[in-house]
Amino acid sequence: MLNVAVLMGRLTADPELRQTPNGISVTSFTLACDRSYAKAGTERQTDFIDIVAWRSTAEFICKYFRKGQLMAVQGSIQTRTYTDREGNKRKAFEIVADNAHFAEPKRSSSSSESSASPAKTESKSIQPEQKAEQQPAPAYTSGDTKDFQEIPSDDDLPF
Repeated sequence: MLNVAVLMGRLTADPELRQTPNGISVTSFTLACDRSYAKAGTERQTDFIDIVAWRSTAEFICKYFRKGQLMAVQGSIQTRTYTDREGNKRKAFEIVADNAHFAEPKRSSSSSESSASPAKTESKSIQPEQKAEQQPAPAYTSGDTKDFQEIPSDDDLPF
Protein backbone atom coordinates (compact mmCIF):
# COMPACT_ATOMS: atom_id res chain seq x y z
CA MET A 1 0.00 0.00 0.00
CA LEU A 2 1.13 3.54 -0.63
CA ASN A 3 0.17 6.56 1.44
CA VAL A 4 2.42 9.53 0.64
CA ALA A 5 1.55 13.20 0.74
CA VAL A 6 3.85 16.03 -0.31
CA LEU A 7 2.58 19.59 0.14
CA MET A 8 3.98 23.07 -0.18
CA GLY A 9 2.20 26.06 1.26
CA ARG A 10 2.30 28.93 3.68
CA LEU A 11 1.75 28.60 7.42
CA THR A 12 -1.48 30.27 8.51
CA ALA A 13 -0.23 30.82 12.09
CA ASP A 14 2.88 30.32 14.21
CA PRO A 15 3.15 26.64 15.17
CA GLU A 16 2.98 25.99 18.92
CA LEU A 17 4.76 23.11 20.62
CA ARG A 18 2.68 21.06 23.06
CA GLN A 19 3.48 17.98 25.14
CA THR A 20 1.36 14.86 25.61
CA PRO A 21 0.89 13.59 29.19
CA ASN A 22 3.74 11.16 28.42
CA GLY A 23 6.05 14.05 27.46
CA ILE A 24 5.98 13.55 23.68
CA SER A 25 6.30 16.75 21.62
CA VAL A 26 3.49 17.49 19.17
CA THR A 27 2.34 20.42 17.06
CA SER A 28 -0.58 20.90 14.73
CA PHE A 29 -0.81 23.64 12.14
CA THR A 30 -2.46 24.55 8.86
CA LEU A 31 -0.83 25.09 5.47
CA ALA A 32 -2.51 27.27 2.86
CA CYS A 33 -1.85 25.53 -0.47
CA ASP A 34 -2.83 27.15 -3.76
CA ARG A 35 -4.43 24.84 -6.28
CA SER A 36 -2.42 24.31 -9.43
CA TYR A 37 -5.32 25.26 -11.68
CA ALA A 38 -8.02 27.91 -11.87
CA LYS A 39 -11.35 27.83 -13.67
CA ALA A 40 -11.59 30.28 -16.54
CA GLY A 41 -12.57 33.72 -15.30
CA THR A 42 -12.00 32.92 -11.62
CA GLU A 43 -9.13 33.32 -9.21
CA ARG A 44 -7.01 30.39 -8.13
CA GLN A 45 -8.45 28.78 -5.00
CA THR A 46 -6.58 27.87 -1.84
CA ASP A 47 -6.97 24.73 0.25
CA PHE A 48 -6.24 24.82 3.97
CA ILE A 49 -4.66 21.52 4.98
CA ASP A 50 -4.39 20.44 8.62
CA ILE A 51 -1.05 18.90 9.55
CA VAL A 52 0.25 17.28 12.73
CA ALA A 53 3.92 16.60 13.54
CA TRP A 54 5.37 14.56 16.38
CA ARG A 55 8.61 14.39 18.36
CA SER A 56 11.73 15.92 16.78
CA THR A 57 9.83 16.96 13.64
CA ALA A 58 7.44 18.99 15.81
CA GLU A 59 10.34 20.58 17.70
CA PHE A 60 12.10 21.47 14.42
CA ILE A 61 8.97 23.08 12.97
CA CYS A 62 8.24 25.13 16.07
CA LYS A 63 11.83 26.31 16.33
CA TYR A 64 12.39 27.42 12.73
CA PHE A 65 9.03 28.21 11.09
CA ARG A 66 6.69 31.19 11.52
CA LYS A 67 3.37 32.39 10.13
CA GLY A 68 3.51 33.18 6.41
CA GLN A 69 6.64 31.14 5.66
CA LEU A 70 6.63 28.81 2.68
CA MET A 71 7.09 25.25 3.88
CA ALA A 72 7.27 21.86 2.18
CA VAL A 73 5.92 18.90 4.14
CA GLN A 74 6.31 15.21 3.42
CA GLY A 75 4.14 12.71 5.25
CA SER A 76 1.05 10.54 5.03
CA ILE A 77 -2.71 11.06 5.14
CA GLN A 78 -4.49 9.98 8.29
CA THR A 79 -8.21 9.86 9.05
CA ARG A 80 -9.89 10.01 12.43
CA THR A 81 -13.52 9.60 13.39
CA TYR A 82 -15.02 11.34 16.38
CA THR A 83 -18.33 12.49 17.80
CA ASP A 84 -18.88 16.24 18.03
CA ARG A 85 -20.59 18.07 20.90
CA GLU A 86 -24.00 17.64 19.26
CA GLY A 87 -23.58 13.86 18.96
CA ASN A 88 -22.87 13.82 15.22
CA LYS A 89 -20.22 11.44 13.92
CA ARG A 90 -17.44 13.32 12.09
CA LYS A 91 -14.41 12.30 10.08
CA ALA A 92 -11.23 14.36 10.08
CA PHE A 93 -8.46 14.17 7.48
CA GLU A 94 -4.97 15.40 8.28
CA ILE A 95 -1.40 14.96 7.17
CA VAL A 96 1.03 13.36 9.62
CA ALA A 97 4.32 15.09 8.81
CA ASP A 98 7.44 12.95 8.63
CA ASN A 99 9.69 15.73 7.28
CA ALA A 100 9.48 19.50 6.93
CA HIS A 101 11.64 21.54 4.58
CA PHE A 102 12.36 25.21 3.99
CA ALA A 103 10.86 26.21 0.63
CA GLU A 104 12.16 29.76 0.35
CA PRO A 105 15.28 31.70 1.31
CA LYS A 106 15.51 33.00 4.85
CA ARG A 107 13.91 36.39 5.24
CA SER A 108 15.88 39.06 7.00
CA SER A 109 14.16 40.56 10.01
CA SER A 110 15.36 43.32 12.30
CA SER A 111 15.34 41.07 15.38
CA SER A 112 17.39 38.29 13.78
CA GLU A 113 19.80 40.78 12.20
CA SER A 114 20.53 42.48 15.50
CA SER A 115 21.21 39.18 17.28
CA ALA A 116 23.23 37.81 14.38
CA SER A 117 25.09 40.98 13.46
CA PRO A 118 28.27 40.25 15.54
CA ALA A 119 28.70 36.92 13.77
CA LYS A 120 28.09 38.55 10.40
CA THR A 121 30.69 41.25 10.92
CA GLU A 122 33.15 38.69 12.24
CA SER A 123 32.71 36.47 9.20
CA LYS A 124 33.07 39.48 6.89
CA SER A 125 36.40 40.43 8.47
CA ILE A 126 37.70 36.87 8.07
CA GLN A 127 36.67 36.46 4.45
CA PRO A 128 39.33 38.74 2.85
CA GLU A 129 42.11 36.86 4.65
CA GLN A 130 40.70 33.53 3.54
CA LYS A 131 40.48 34.68 -0.08
CA ALA A 132 44.16 35.62 -0.09
CA GLU A 133 45.11 32.16 1.21
CA GLN A 134 42.86 30.24 -1.20
CA GLN A 135 44.30 29.14 -4.49
CA PRO A 136 42.14 28.93 -7.60
CA ALA A 137 40.52 25.60 -8.28
CA PRO A 138 42.41 23.56 -10.88
CA ALA A 139 40.85 23.47 -14.33
CA TYR A 140 40.23 20.02 -15.72
CA THR A 141 41.44 21.05 -19.16
CA SER A 142 44.92 21.71 -17.76
CA GLY A 143 45.25 18.17 -16.35
CA ASP A 144 48.03 15.84 -17.47
CA THR A 145 46.88 12.71 -19.32
CA LYS A 146 49.98 10.77 -18.18
CA ASP A 147 48.19 10.18 -14.87
CA PHE A 148 45.59 7.96 -16.56
CA GLN A 149 45.88 4.42 -17.81
CA GLU A 150 43.94 3.24 -20.86
CA ILE A 151 41.79 0.17 -20.30
CA PRO A 152 41.84 -2.20 -23.28
CA SER A 153 38.34 -2.78 -24.63
CA ASP A 154 38.76 -6.58 -24.95
CA ASP A 155 39.39 -7.09 -21.21
CA ASP A 156 36.66 -7.68 -18.67
CA LEU A 157 36.01 -4.80 -16.35
CA PRO A 158 36.77 -5.55 -12.69
CA PHE A 159 33.25 -4.77 -11.52
